[in-house]
Amino acid sequence: MKLKPDPTSGNGMTQTAIRCRSILSEVNLGDASHGSRPGVDPRMVRDQVQQRLAELLPAGPEGDRVCTAMREFMLTAGKRMRPVLMVMAARGMGHADDAIIDVGCAVEMVHGASLILDDLPSMDNAELRRGQPTVHRQHGEDVAILASVALLSRAFQVLAELEGVPAPLRSELLATLAAAVGSQGLVCGQFNDLHGSEGARDVQAVQRTNELKTGALFSAALEMAAMTAGAGARARALARECAVQLGQAFQLQDDLRDGDDSALSGKDGGKDAGKCTLITLLGREEVQRRLQAHLQRAFALLAELDGQHDDLIAFAHQHFRIT
Repeated sequence: MKLKPDPTSGNGMTQTAIRCRSILSEVNLGDASHGSRPGVDPRMVRDQVQQRLAELLPAGPEGDRVCTAMREFMLTAGKRMRPVLMVMAARGMGHADDAIIDVGCAVEMVHGASLILDDLPSMDNAELRRGQPTVHRQHGEDVAILASVALLSRAFQVLAELEGVPAPLRSELLATLAAAVGSQGLVCGQFNDLHGSEGARDVQAVQRTNELKTGALFSAALEMAAMTAGAGARARALARECAVQLGQAFQLQDDLRDGDDSALSGKDGGKDAGKCTLITLLGREEVQRRLQAHLQRAFALLAELDGQHDDLIAFAHQHFRIT
């Protein structure tokens, strides 16, 4: 889907940027009332996801190391970016059913499984994740791999057993999430990222890797939000393209923060050393410019999406610290 150019005002600001500033002047994140306008508090959504994850993840019998590893990792405080965006988008489109929380939890389980695998010695060989030793360092590589497989299995089980959701929609949600994970989705992106230093890569190749490794799950999350809300094909396409832009922005922000102190980031720094990233190809200043451009395109797409999405825009604005 091609996005129409965003017209500018007399002072050179795009209309999208002007609207975002207007939204931010009205919205106080964390205050669910937002004055007289009802809103969606992202912190409340995060708490709902956290509580539901604790209910959905099995404790297992005493001494079950795999279940212990799953719960310890998944219930460690995280940003919950994907389920929060999903729930906010669905509720912005008028879907208030609690089933969307379970859908968000399924996506977060898949994300968690991908992080555990990403940290393994055969991949990024990371020692820290979310401020804690990585799963394989705490429990061993065998438990880490099995915990990842179990999380993927549990995610699909949660979708298959959604209460109050018609069977055709459950099947569509399952297919969408499976495609995001598979050989032409997250898995392909992870492989390309691991082997990106083995030959010359151009900007388009790196962007494609970012779209698969990070954007695929973002795209699935927002498209599944649109599905759950009963949106039509156009709205689904808009949600999917918006998520692609947010995913690219998220990956660029992650690249920019690669050198951050582990005490602040909660994970190992310098893991991009030797990798071909947009920073190595274009420099930090251009990457920062592109990050902003991806966000502006995402916000313009949200403006075309049915419903009220000011809260989601404000949440993304705060997360990416746009100035």
